[in-house]
Amino acid sequence: MRLYAIGDIHGHLDLLKAAHERIFRDGGRDAPIAHVGDLIDRGPDSRGVVDHLMRGQRAGRPWIVTRGNHDRFLPAFLRDADWIDPGLSSGQHWVDHPGLGAAATLQSYGIDPDQPRPALLAEARRAVPASHADFLAALPLWHLHPLALVVHAGIRPGVDLQRQVEDDLVWIRGPFLESGADFGPLVVHGHTALEAPRLYSNRLNLDGGAAYGRPLTAVVIEPGAVHLLTNEGRVPLEAARG
Repeated sequence: MRLYAIGDIHGHLDLLKAAHERIFRDGGRDAPIAHVGDLIDRGPDSRGVVDHLMRGQRAGRPWIVTRGNHDRFLPAFLRDADWIDPGLSSGQHWVDHPGLGAAATLQSYGIDPDQPRPALLAEARRAVPASHADFLAALPLWHLHPLALVVHAGIRPGVDLQRQVEDDLVWIRGPFLESGADFGPLVVHGHTALEAPRLYSNRLNLDGGAAYGRPLTAVVIEPGAVHLLTNEGRVPLEAARG
């Protein structure tokens, strides 16, 4: 039994396709692949990423895609131009926040981001396929596999999985990252960017910082072992402390 997993993509279609190819070389083209969310924002081709994953699922690929915090922004904006994600400590709107990457996402759909919000909304509603918005809005918040619990940001310690709230699943950091609790299954997540993926005793952080010019992480998870997939093959990941 094995599960392949990919970290935060952030609009990098070329990196996503390359990560898929590394997985295909290791496990074949029908390998089960979990994606931990944050498909869009910051990178140059959010539209291409969404389209690629949608086409793969339609073709019957066993691809799991969970919802990241960034995946909420575009469909929410299309529904309500004034919506501000409660998880943002800055209280800024998606299109106004300099670090969220809205402009890159909008440009990938051929939209000029530098226009008043009413005009921006009208153009976005014309340019973004409804199927893309619906896909992002309907992504599951977690996926439980025999080898791992796949979720974007993490889980709140001490709370049953069925009672976890969305804001925690896509935004949580401190209480989850600092916990040494045994969560049962290995929690495979992203959201908190590191210089490289890191395995801990109770979790595996796959966000290696592709949004910031670093590689997009792909791993294979097997009973008792996790390996990073590189162009040269497998590299074992050893559990770190803390």
